[in-house]
Amino acid sequence: MAGAKIGLALGGGAARGWAHIGVIRALAAAGIKPDIIVGTSIGAVVGGCHLAGQLDDLEDFARSLTKRRVFGYLDFNLAGTGLISGQKLCERLERHLGDRRIEDLDRRFTAVATEIGSGHEVWLSRGRLADAIRASYALPGIFKPVKIDGRWLFDGALVNPIPVSVCRALGARYVIAVNLNYDISSRSAAANAIVNQVEHEEAAAPQAPAESEKSGVGARWLLTRQLFGRGDDAPGISTVMVDALNIVQDRIARSRLAGDPPDSLISPRLHGIGLFDFHRAEDAIARGEAAARREADDIARELKLRRDVDDRLHAHAS
Repeated sequence: MAGAKIGLALGGGAARGWAHIGVIRALAAAGIKPDIIVGTSIGAVVGGCHLAGQLDDLEDFARSLTKRRVFGYLDFNLAGTGLISGQKLCERLERHLGDRRIEDLDRRFTAVATEIGSGHEVWLSRGRLADAIRASYALPGIFKPVKIDGRWLFDGALVNPIPVSVCRALGARYVIAVNLNYDISSRSAAANAIVNQVEHEEAAAPQAPAESEKSGVGARWLLTRQLFGRGDDAPGISTVMVDALNIVQDRIARSRLAGDPPDSLISPRLHGIGLFDFHRAEDAIARGEAAARREADDIARELKLRRDVDDRLHAHAS
């Protein structure tokens, strides 16, 4: 298929996005190499790291996460514009990506973000890769927004959860899309686990949480309960915010996919993996790989058919 480009649209979905790693692995094993990768939110993280040659490191990091380590990355920030500053994650991105620029990658990459105020969809196709990724995954109210070229940006899932249209605009003639919300789960077990862990630590503390509100330990206890709920069925602030975003992005995704469907849709079966279950990377990656393997033969056949048609048309024109 001379000159025809393959696009890969990686959708948003928080912790479910580790499935993208498995999808990329399975497509590569089938000999399918996208010319263009566009990512929204966690899709931008995986897609950008892949094109930067950091997919192995990202996978190692994802597989190393435990419930305790996930909690360790939550640097709470009540004085800012997000409940979590994201500085720890930012530092990790900087270590692995440094000053690498999008335009220097060996294939085209774009991260999708949303401009605060106007609600405009912003395509980040130039500049520092780490900044573009951070802007694309900045969940509103959870992570603080990122300022790029004078514009404050946050999560692209608000406007384009599965960026098929961006792939086509960049020249892709065959678009493979990955939908992480095919099998939406409710509140994650990780949210409960984080609360239970902190409550266990507080129970072992010499003073009760109510008596230690002015201390760092008591403040963390109160903040964690407020963010993630009480450890029972009552949701916390972060759960409400992320689930609300997930509902919105699911509705937007359905509408946009109906109007501009991909040529192939990969939908990993991620039931039971919640939006905060970042410690379940092994399971998510395996399910992503399995979903891509189910579609790989059909994708390869369709690509070959289109290539043959293009070759015949080219020969006829000559």
